[in-house]
Amino acid sequence: MSDTGSTQVKRSRRGFALLLLVVLVLIAAVVVHLLRGKKPERPIAPQVVTVATATLGSMPEILSELGTVTPTATVTVLPQLSGYLTAVGYKEGQDVQKRQFLAQIDQRQYEIDKQQAEATLAKDKASLAQARADLVRYTQLNERKSIAEQTFADQQFLVQQDEAAVKVDLANIAQYDLDIAYCHITAPVAGRVGLRLVDPGNYVTASSSPGIVVITTMKPTTVQFTVPQDSLASVLQRMNTGASLPVTAYSSDNSKEIATGTLYAVSNQMATSTGTVTLRATFPNDDEALFPSEFVNVKLLVDTLQNVVLVPTPAVQTGAPGDYVYFVNTNNTVSVHKVTLGPSDGKNTVITSGLAAGNIVVTDGIDRLSDGAKIQAAAARPASGASAEAPASGAPGQHKHAHGGASAAVDAAS
Repeated sequence: MSDTGSTQVKRSRRGFALLLLVVLVLIAAVVVHLLRGKKPERPIAPQVVTVATATLGSMPEILSELGTVTPTATVTVLPQLSGYLTAVGYKEGQDVQKRQFLAQIDQRQYEIDKQQAEATLAKDKASLAQARADLVRYTQLNERKSIAEQTFADQQFLVQQDEAAVKVDLANIAQYDLDIAYCHITAPVAGRVGLRLVDPGNYVTASSSPGIVVITTMKPTTVQFTVPQDSLASVLQRMNTGASLPVTAYSSDNSKEIATGTLYAVSNQMATSTGTVTLRATFPNDDEALFPSEFVNVKLLVDTLQNVVLVPTPAVQTGAPGDYVYFVNTNNTVSVHKVTLGPSDGKNTVITSGLAAGNIVVTDGIDRLSDGAKIQAAAARPASGASAEAPASGAPGQHKHAHGGASAAVDAAS
């Protein structure tokens, strides 16, 4: 029995060893299969981007605002007295000159009143003459002590009363002359009349609404607009030096230049609700392109910055670090560079700090970049309108002026 049991144990051990060997062979085969089927990792290809070179140039400092054409004079002609309107001497939309005839009010009643005043004046003058003649006689009699002192004094007062009556009559006649003049209505200013507000035959009264007609001065004219309080200091500084600040008016859709003028007035108060101050510019408007109460886009040229660093506007980004650009290093990688922005004309932007002329920044393909990414520059073009020609992409030493080049790069994640 012992031999038979020993033989069975040996057979069992051999079978287990054989099974283990088969399992190991299978595992080795699977590992070899997996290793052979795994593809080698490809290196990350550089991102193809478009770059541009920061250059020195000039940048106009322009304030773009919404303005309203405000005439220098808008006058509503009102009647000064009451009466029937007998005639109108203008055509609707006509240009009139100052003191040109506009309308006529029936003046016959005022002429009659004047005649009555003239008759009263004649009567009072006769009374005055009689009183003066009596005063001469009374004076002689008073010198001889032939009349009472009271009678002589009363005659003196009577002369003064008649003199005052004559002055009143003269004032009444002057008033009726003025009323007759008011019946003949003329233009108080030169300009263009609007639509007729009242027709002949209507009875008008003094200062009756809506008046006879409205006259608007067309040329010259002004445009009124507002600027934010942060921009006011630079405007006042330029005006205080005696500089003439040009103002250009564009159509409401900014597609057409309408007229050019100059800034001439700044309001004396700031609107606390909006934090803006009102400015007014004058325009010759010889072609009458600016129409009263029209909305226009206004561009005020405050100053022109010279020899400033310019980059294309698409290169400027805003994110967690603030305003930044992707700075191209000498090893064809990019770094996030914080910058301080100045004015922009939409195409180029001024960099007041953070870059120097000759530095290269990414302008296109930015959405696929991150700090330290490898790039392949498609082209290095200078900012348009710049005054200096930039070096080619990848030139050695071109980054050393921008706060130490790549060593001063800002981590985008921070």
